[in-house]
Amino acid sequence: MKSRDRVALFLPSLMPGGVQRMMLNLAGGLVKHGLRVDLLLVQSMGPFLQQVPGNVRVFELDGRRALTSLPELVTYMRKERPHSLLAAQTHCNIVALWARTMSGVPLRLIVSEHGYISSSSGTGSHPLDRIMPVMARMFYRQADGVVAVSSQAADDLAGIIHLPREKVTVIHNPVVPDDLEEMIKPAPPHPWFHAAHVPVLLAVGRLYQEKDYPTLLRAFALLRAKRRARLLILGEGEKRAELENLASSLQITNDISLPGFAANPFSYMARCAAFVLSSTWEGFGNVLVEALACGAQVVSTRCPGGPAEILAEGKYGRLVPPGEPSLLAAAIASAMDEPISPDLLRGRADDFSIRAILPRYLEILRL
Repeated sequence: MKSRDRVALFLPSLMPGGVQRMMLNLAGGLVKHGLRVDLLLVQSMGPFLQQVPGNVRVFELDGRRALTSLPELVTYMRKERPHSLLAAQTHCNIVALWARTMSGVPLRLIVSEHGYISSSSGTGSHPLDRIMPVMARMFYRQADGVVAVSSQAADDLAGIIHLPREKVTVIHNPVVPDDLEEMIKPAPPHPWFHAAHVPVLLAVGRLYQEKDYPTLLRAFALLRAKRRARLLILGEGEKRAELENLASSLQITNDISLPGFAANPFSYMARCAAFVLSSTWEGFGNVLVEALACGAQVVSTRCPGGPAEILAEGKYGRLVPPGEPSLLAAAIASAMDEPISPDLLRGRADDFSIRAILPRYLEILRL
């Protein structure tokens, strides 16, 4: 017999990323709703392990990749027999669908895409990453529901996998945590927030190609030539050396800091002069919502995915085309000089709180 009140969430790991934050927020909301939640990880690793909500059971499936976790996932389904399972990211989605078929367990299975699949499929490091859209086209029709995190991402996904658009459900990410006020209180552990007042601009995200931090650095150099400011980028990744070299060539090294991953970005967001997202694409853009929730002024590229949707076409923050340093610099200056009401920004962030989004997941998971 299936357990009506048990739900499983399946993802690769708890390494830093927007998908991981979203799934942990959702797990916490499901627990508070009175459900029993299992978190299934291909690898039980990553700093977000420390943030797993109480009463959530963590299962490591002992796989190096999603595919090699298939036998353990089949075993889990047969033994635990959850009512519903939500998988996230293409590799895990496909493996979850295969596991359900192999297990013979009639659980309700929802697959979710958190990226912009036509852009993200070409950026993976493994050859299998490049065939994921083809695999999704072959197998997603077997799911009980397909979720995308923004309208543009849903349009893109439906086209890629040849599924009628009405078969893809848009559910925005539950980004704003219930303990936000507590997260904001601590002072950021960075000297720039304790020294003489110089405006600090903030970006948060892995140092990967799609974040297009070179455009941000060039925009900051243009801005810095006209006024005092500093730029702090929270995140780690393969582009660190490239960005450090670019900062040196732009002669802005003394005003840029790359301190790495921060477990609590909210304390920084609440105290920055402006938050900037320079991406070439985003499935949703969790960090934009997090910044809005902290009352921060926001500047973002109008890239494919969620940013324009989150910012309501510019009502809640400045939008500029991707890859345009001069326009990005001008928008940052405008955000600093003509701020939008923080209360208005916080009100918009409430639309993406766990409280607001949880009912949509309860509905699609039939819980």
